[in-house]
Amino acid sequence: MITYMLARLDALRDERGASAVEYALLVSLIALAIIATVILLGGRLNAIFQSIVNGI
Repeated sequence: MITYMLARLDALRDERGASAVEYALLVSLIALAIIATVILLGGRLNAIFQSIVNGI
């Protein structure tokens, strides 16, 4: 019984799942920032590259 309780306590202390969730949140926030940047600056970047192409 004591070994079962100790095993359960070890399982509760295991923070690998929490770390995975934190990394998933970070990755999703970074992806959201990249998507927002592309949406906001996409038209301007397209105009800049088009003027470069026309200049060449």
